Amino acid sequence: MPASLPPVKNSRFELFASTAPGLESIAAGELKTLGARGRQEIGGVAFAGDLDRLYEANLWLRTASRVVVRLGQFHASTFYELERRARKLPWAEFLPASGPVRLRVTCRKSRLYHSDAVAERVIAAITESASRVVENSAAGINDEGGDADHAEETEHAEDPAAGESELGIGEVPSQLFIVRIVHDEVEVSADSSGELLHRRGYRKEIAKAPLRETLAAAMLLASGWRKGEPLLDPMCGSGTIPIEAALLARGIAPGLHRKFQFMSWPTFDESLWNEVLEKARGSMTNSIERIRGSDRDSGAVHAAERNAERAGVADTIQFSAQAVSGSIAELEDVEKGTGWILTNPPYGVRMGESDDLRNLYARLGTELRAKQGWRAGILTTDAALIRQTRLSLVPRFSTRNGGIPVSFLVSEKPAKTIVHAENVGIQRSTGED
Repeated sequence: MPASLPPVKNSRFELFASTAPGLESIAAGELKTLGARGRQEIGGVAFAGDLDRLYEANLWLRTASRVVVRLGQFHASTFYELERRARKLPWAEFLPASGPVRLRVTCRKSRLYHSDAVAERVIAAITESASRVVENSAAGINDEGGDADHAEETEHAEDPAAGESELGIGEVPSQLFIVRIVHDEVEVSADSSGELLHRRGYRKEIAKAPLRETLAAAMLLASGWRKGEPLLDPMCGSGTIPIEAALLARGIAPGLHRKFQFMSWPTFDESLWNEVLEKARGSMTNSIERIRGSDRDSGAVHAAERNAERAGVADTIQFSAQAVSGSIAELEDVEKGTGWILTNPPYGVRMGESDDLRNLYARLGTELRAKQGWRAGILTTDAALIRQTRLSLVPRFSTRNGGIPVSFLVSEKPAKTIVHAENVGIQRSTGED
């Protein structure tokens, strides 16, 4: 029988925080900090919680793409079974008073293999349950033969060109329902986030090869960097890494200034949400951190400064327009503790391989080895380029950035100078996605 989850304050929900591939363990750590015990699955973390937990997860998770409520699971090998059991799900409790419904349907190794036909039956069930006309604004997706259980929540959802739309002022939000059929077992979920969670609201201006906010946060959380430790991104572009570091250091919830899909649900508890917001605001600090960002492109630096202002952390970050060697040369040796250089340099795939790139990586390594107490965290995809740094690096996670496979590597201790890139899980760049 499908599980019915009436969204009232004391109800328990089966929830799922989707992530980019490879970030599941980091998101699980975030949930643990929130007091939730998660179970890692491919493409995210499953956990249980009440409305407080649902609201907090959307507000606080820095590495998740979205949070969904699992409405029910049931067997269906025929359209009759699908329609009959789908009608019993509590659709109306997750529908705005008006506006379209979007469906994301994947079918794998099942008798019901045609995603568009499945979408038609599910829309009919929603219409009957909600007692109003439901507009379907998106066709289903057929993932037959895919190898990732949660491909709809990773590859497709992580691609900003895959049909996700931002909500403008006054627009009626559309509700996304996710339907997965694997081996004739149907799982139905309701999206509670709306816009993907990386859209914090501050990054209105971007530079070349932008880094997604969720990935920047993953780098910070996986590196070992801690609040109060000096941090520099010498190739900061539009400032995503320094801004995410400032938000983390000052205890600012990443979703503090945005809206979520659950706000349009008929059972939205506004008083409870305000309590969650007030608690989050109370955890913010005004401490000034030693966080810096630099880039040789002055236009990118100006964009980073404006993004930091929108994020409310402009007074926490020092930006400058200068080359990598200049920005690192200004760093003081760290006599006690550790300083960090975290960066997302060009890979060669997106921006073209050349001697300049090899020299860039070599210069980065040379400058860092000359700085006592400083450690590095580098996101890259090219083993040949990372070897140029001559740093001893170990992998923390592998994922995708803009469709490109990447690995995040961290120097274990200062003063080590040899890296064996073939042993750290970095693929050689081929120029192809």
